[in-house]
Amino acid sequence: MTQRETEQQLEQLGAFEISDEMLTLARHNAKSNVFLNAGRGNPNWINKQARLAFNRLVEFGISESNRTINDGNLGGYTIKDGIYDHLISFLQPTNNATDAFISQALQYTNTHLKLNLDDVVHELTDGVLGNNYPVPSRVLYNTERIISSYLTKTLFHGVDLSTPTQIFPTEGGTAAIVYLFNSLRENHLLEPGDKIAINTPIFTPYLQIPTLNDYELQEIDLRSTEENNWEIKVSEIEKLKDKTIKALFLVNPSNPGAMAFDHAALVAIQKMVTANPNLIIITDDVYGTFVDDFQSVYAIAPHNTLLVYSYSKLFGATGWRLGLIAAHRDNVFDRLIQQLPSKTQALLNHRYAINVVNPSQMPFIERLVADSRSVGLYHTAGLSTPQQIMEVLFSLTYLIHDGQTDPYIETAKQIVHRRYHLLYQNLGLPENISRQNSKYYALIDIYQLAELRYDAAFRDYLAENFEQVDFLYNLSQKNGVVLMDGVGFGAEAGILRISQANLPDEDYGLIAQQILELLAEYHTHFKCR
Repeated sequence: MTQRETEQQLEQLGAFEISDEMLTLARHNAKSNVFLNAGRGNPNWINKQARLAFNRLVEFGISESNRTINDGNLGGYTIKDGIYDHLISFLQPTNNATDAFISQALQYTNTHLKLNLDDVVHELTDGVLGNNYPVPSRVLYNTERIISSYLTKTLFHGVDLSTPTQIFPTEGGTAAIVYLFNSLRENHLLEPGDKIAINTPIFTPYLQIPTLNDYELQEIDLRSTEENNWEIKVSEIEKLKDKTIKALFLVNPSNPGAMAFDHAALVAIQKMVTANPNLIIITDDVYGTFVDDFQSVYAIAPHNTLLVYSYSKLFGATGWRLGLIAAHRDNVFDRLIQQLPSKTQALLNHRYAINVVNPSQMPFIERLVADSRSVGLYHTAGLSTPQQIMEVLFSLTYLIHDGQTDPYIETAKQIVHRRYHLLYQNLGLPENISRQNSKYYALIDIYQLAELRYDAAFRDYLAENFEQVDFLYNLSQKNGVVLMDGVGFGAEAGILRISQANLPDEDYGLIAQQILELLAEYHTHFKCR
């Protein structure tokens, strides 16, 4: 099989699958270069404070279990009454920074969130031990209060939605996406043939899932373009004036464009919701904390929006699988279900009749929980309690700063900004200095770069004579660098996505060097035609 035939086969795959195919080529590259994988968005930093606190709470939990049963390697159950005082006696905040953080975090939950300290400590203790089913199934009581407060402080930019916001912790943002599509279909909020609007380029599943025969949705493109620095124009949002569009899907800040919606875009969406109060919005805000003064679409249209969030990127926790879905108590999803034809409602009532006494009144967010476990396992649904507590601890590392600058978040921002700068500086490209730029990813247009370094004729030569993945393939095979194809995200051919998260700073200069070196080889072939 020729290289071109191989490339044509690769183009049938998704962007992440293409990247996986490139890994073997890059590890055994022709030039014996150092292997550099800037394809995935996994950060190469971690939050230490929450992890150390988790381990410390496990230690405490074991000591508490010994109070009821202590027989060799067998411990017992924990008792809530007096457990806060036991923890305070256990901790040594004067000599241990982790203990000091736990003490400070507990005081925050009591002073700012008005939570009972015995309740909180008992939930944390049993949670880290994982000795009970999640009860309630959707989310632990105090966990929901703490997480909703974290979302309000980090993503809503001054709009306090902590009280009416309900949380469903999930196995990463990945599970949140799957659960949402499934329950929107099961509850007839999205039917085959319905129109949905998608802000592209976008994280690949939002493009791929709607086309599956499970859904068969029509995708309307709200495009962010390279010419507009990957920011969405208000004119694109105005496509939502078409009231036959049932839902809007977006990632904000975008993946791969890395740009957050600006004020004009948020106002435009707010106007569209006013004009079409039945519009369903799903916003994926995993990168929101990398943008100063970020504001989620959920903050300006909470009754119409389902919020997806993940702790994986900011806290270096992709392996933990920590995500969530958030929804307002008063929402369009519940209202639309009540407006379904009586025959459809009867079918849904039958579906959820084993879960609740009055299935017709079952909120959409609880239907999400039930559907996530095929309804019959609703009673054992829910994210594992250790995972829920890790979400709490990550949240508290931010909340304890009480509106002041969080050094951890600022350092994480500085890391991606520094790497972004090194990449663009070494490529000789102008940086996008917009406040909306999270800089978590960079989109590099190889055709544009070819014209800037050489001329328009060379650009046309590249575009007309090679498969879209040819440069990507050769960059892996010859130079040992793995990037991602932007076409799989809905971008144009020639766009490559580079993650600023998962390699040491100095490697971004090397990536730029290898890109330019390979481009020079193409140019030599161009001149020798």
